[in-house]
Amino acid sequence: MSPDDIKTIVRAQAGDVRAFEHVLRAMEPQLRGYLNRLLGARPIAEDVLQETFLRMWRGIGWLRDPLLFRPWVYRIATNEAHRALGREGAREGTHADASELETLQANFADPARKLDAERCLAQVSPLARVVLVAHYYEGLSLEDVGAVTGAPLGTVKSRLASGLTQLRALMGPP
Repeated sequence: MSPDDIKTIVRAQAGDVRAFEHVLRAMEPQLRGYLNRLLGARPIAEDVLQETFLRMWRGIGWLRDPLLFRPWVYRIATNEAHRALGREGAREGTHADASELETLQANFADPARKLDAERCLAQVSPLARVVLVAHYYEGLSLEDVGAVTGAPLGTVKSRLASGLTQLRALMGPP
């Protein structure tokens, strides 16, 4: 995060509406893509995005460290997505072993497999989908994914493995 970004966030925290609008414009494409992948491009993704923006505005003054802005925003978006998915009856998946995880991580790097994975992603359990999208698509570290989801690192790794197992089953052999 650049020093200018930090200054803008600090101004937004102080109630500067223009600074907040600047932050929203900068984050909107990333959050829209994140929520579309997370929610399977459901129509509720736009509602969740708007609710995320509203919660950001209401809570930005409480953010203690501007350097934690990005994980904080993703946590809000994730929580809002979980609320929306909870209304649809979210479920948790199964777990993978270490060899499956390594194989699937390698396959996920292949562009053709990645496109197929995006189509199958909507069918992965919501908790595992959050980890997959945040880690692979948004580039968050597993530690940051833990901060976003409020889950311990071990749980994040387990959900990552679970999501990769589900994707492998949906995508078939490489």
